[in-house]
Amino acid sequence: MENNLNLLEALDHIDPAELCYQDWLAVGMGLKEAGYPASAWDEWSRRDGARYHSGECERKWDSFAGTENPVTGGTVAKMALDRGWRPMGSRSSDPSQPVHPLDWDDEISERDGQVIVDRAWLEAKDIQEPADSNWHPAKDLIEYLNILFAPDDYVGYVTETFQAENGERKPTRGNYDRTAGQLIEELRKCGDDLGAVLGDYDPGTGAWIRYNPLDGKGIKGENVTAFRYALVESDTMELGEQNAFIREMELPVACLVYSGGKSLHAIVHIDASSCEEYRTRVDYLYAFCEKNGMEVDKQNRNPSRLSRLPGATRNGHKQFLVETNIGKASWAEWREWIESVSDDLPDPENMASAWDNLPQLAPPLIEGVLRQGHKLLLAGPSKAGKSYALIELCIAIAEGRPWLGFSCAQGRVMYVNLELDRASCLHRFRDVYEALGQAPGHLGNIDVWNLRGRSIPMDKLAPKLIRRAMKKNYIAIVIDPIYKVITGDENSADQMARFCNQFDKVCTELGCAVIYCHHHSKGAQGGKRAMDRASGSGVFARDPDALLDLIELPVSEDLRKQVVGNAVGKACGTYLQKLDKSGEVGQDDLCSEKAALAACEAVLSPREYQDLLPAVETARKAAQARTAWRIDGTLREFPKFPPVNLWFDFPVHRNDVSGVLGDIDPENEAPAWQKKKPSGPPPKDRKKERLEALDTAFDACDLEGSGCVSIAALMEYTGKAKNTVRAWVDEHPDFERQKDGVRRVKND
Repeated sequence: MENNLNLLEALDHIDPAELCYQDWLAVGMGLKEAGYPASAWDEWSRRDGARYHSGECERKWDSFAGTENPVTGGTVAKMALDRGWRPMGSRSSDPSQPVHPLDWDDEISERDGQVIVDRAWLEAKDIQEPADSNWHPAKDLIEYLNILFAPDDYVGYVTETFQAENGERKPTRGNYDRTAGQLIEELRKCGDDLGAVLGDYDPGTGAWIRYNPLDGKGIKGENVTAFRYALVESDTMELGEQNAFIREMELPVACLVYSGGKSLHAIVHIDASSCEEYRTRVDYLYAFCEKNGMEVDKQNRNPSRLSRLPGATRNGHKQFLVETNIGKASWAEWREWIESVSDDLPDPENMASAWDNLPQLAPPLIEGVLRQGHKLLLAGPSKAGKSYALIELCIAIAEGRPWLGFSCAQGRVMYVNLELDRASCLHRFRDVYEALGQAPGHLGNIDVWNLRGRSIPMDKLAPKLIRRAMKKNYIAIVIDPIYKVITGDENSADQMARFCNQFDKVCTELGCAVIYCHHHSKGAQGGKRAMDRASGSGVFARDPDALLDLIELPVSEDLRKQVVGNAVGKACGTYLQKLDKSGEVGQDDLCSEKAALAACEAVLSPREYQDLLPAVETARKAAQARTAWRIDGTLREFPKFPPVNLWFDFPVHRNDVSGVLGDIDPENEAPAWQKKKPSGPPPKDRKKERLEALDTAFDACDLEGSGCVSIAALMEYTGKAKNTVRAWVDEHPDFERQKDGVRRVKND
């Protein structure tokens, strides 16, 4: 079995119900590749009773025919490790214990923090072949020799070839009896005629050179006198991708040469004192490259290996020197940099030296609430519109406008979308812009990173996020929602502390604020402190620099009637103004629904009045659906602000400018002995209420009229659990559950 790991033990830490379809398939592929039977996958899949189908695993199993890059058992092990599994015999069964310092013969793994390149997001860096008029072959070769060799080092090179049995032209043993100083002296006089110095070569096959010095007696490993360099080369990747990988990994490259074919030749500092140390460091180098996704030609381990000679031509292409001295300056510096990926702690600072030269405080991002570079948590129950509130905040920062009454600094912001599909997310931004009545004047300040179906634990997401956000000058990154990336048990203080540390890392590395949302625990919240309402460990409340907590306010029948009346009156006033008849109705008449409709009927023609009624009905429904909320703040950097009262007028939150919500107390959970027996409607009426509630939720969520809504959307709207929503759907004659959600059916 792969790495001698017990993958059946690993499966105990992976819940199939939490996986997307692709990850579920990956588990099956990994088990098959590792030699396990199909029954192991089938037995594990049964744990997801909602999606399990008998016989499906066997059918899929037979289709796993294998590829050049198969999914292996390591994928299954990685999923389990991310979920807390610690296999027997691992370096530490306690993930909180520090990892020992990296040694030369250590195997590099993602858990060591050595994976710094994400191939899926790497931007290729193309190379430009020099024009004939600008290229000087002798100059390229002289520079190459000066960098890699001392004047008295013997240099091995090959210009002649022979034909192998397969018809391919192969290099001969070549020459190795001249020093770098001799070659450089002759090259300076040759006028770019390399053949006059090295001997003529076949321009169809090119020429070669050995990058480590020899003793002048042969070309084998035993003839190498200094183990300075190794060759990193890949024939399986595009040139631009090779170039990007080499630079992104900060390899200590002395010379980067284009081979004239499919690859770049990176001559990398090894700086070994012996052949044994050379082999160890080259193995380390190649393992590092492969862990980061660069497929390296491992046949280049030999220190006397040939590389392409800069200055020659090959089959119509130039073998030229692309660049010199890129990445780190030496092997030691590169190794230290790799270790610093896991150890970026600052040195202690003496207070006496800072007392008279205190650093400036970070400027506010949200005035009176949050500074730039700090963390904000928005907590609240379902139906509070937390995601919409965060989108409103993104827009406020991008446009430099207030958010819920708080002034915001203007700048670039990234919205990390972990929950919505791409189309729904982008439409939400447009819907919020339009509902706010704001012109999108600075859309270029908003970047959206859509990761639905691709979300990974926060400790893996953070470094990928940092690499993508680096040099983008974001002043805020919004992560929505965090339950998609939580690692560990959210009720465990130590595990959640490690989870929240990832937000600190993002803030520190990027110098921007991190803003995220979390859900409330179950039960009434009115009697709790704001810090105690967020679900899980109290770390969630203590960790951020600013905690904004949303709690719903109960709206009485009288207040609802007033809200509806104001909305209808506003709709009537807008219609009268459109017809230039606003002066014919007094403002007092527009303060109640009944008076507003009566006044309009009196001044409008029958046809005009009928045209008004659809707008009135739309306003009435919107007002009836409006919910009331209060924001409480727990702040680290600013004094506490008075509670902010809001209306959630889908899809945006609006401040309660009238002040009618100020005297409302949030609902509180009464003690058991005070609870009254339920006096609600009989079961028959309750079923009718459920059917009507599902109708309303479906219409509200199906904004595009597709006839299909996800279970998650209905859960968010109704505030009910998944099984409850499913039960409602099953008892409703007009709906049916399907694989992609809930669909409305037509019953004749």
